[in-house]
Amino acid sequence: MKSYVIHFIRHGAIDETLSGKYIGTTDVPLSDKGKMDLKRLDYEYRYPGTQVVFTSPLKRCTETCKILYPELNPLSITALSECNFGEWEGKTAEELKSDPDFEKWLAGDNSVKPPRGESNADFTRRICRMFESIVEGLMKTGTTESVIVTHGGVIMTLLAVYGLPQAKPFEWTMDNGFGYSLRVTPMLWQRDKVCEVFQTIPMEQETD
Repeated sequence: MKSYVIHFIRHGAIDETLSGKYIGTTDVPLSDKGKMDLKRLDYEYRYPGTQVVFTSPLKRCTETCKILYPELNPLSITALSECNFGEWEGKTAEELKSDPDFEKWLAGDNSVKPPRGESNADFTRRICRMFESIVEGLMKTGTTESVIVTHGGVIMTLLAVYGLPQAKPFEWTMDNGFGYSLRVTPMLWQRDKVCEVFQTIPMEQETD
């Protein structure tokens, strides 16, 4: 039976001065170092080929697509954006530690959300709905290989929900420019809504 391979790639690095801050829907570009690191990874390793690229519309993702897949026009999907941290955008955990809602949110309370932002439950619901629609679309069109360029939080959450082996979100962490490949088998997907995570990317260059 035909299977469908989906490659998740986390966008390249952004400005280090933003490190530690909650940068969700804030639309910051890749840093110069982030661009150079992606080009180096693309040269030293091997990113998978693909028939189609889906991307978050935020600059750090669309710019990653242009570097890694310059010959393809990515399909931009708003629902692949990172979590909306609302009024916590641009702030660090240290700056927010006195906020009781932040403490509850950090502890995983799905009912709490940042002011003017998105709760963990809303975020998970949004990206799961989109991922399932992408999988269904791939099956309907017979597209057997695809790439999704998105954010670390999106990838970790989706793999925690759908990935085998089962693991917590933090166990699926990855560096910028790295990611995971999933194999979707229609029978397993239709029965249990799960898929096999079978490799990390980029891969080692093939040797003769």
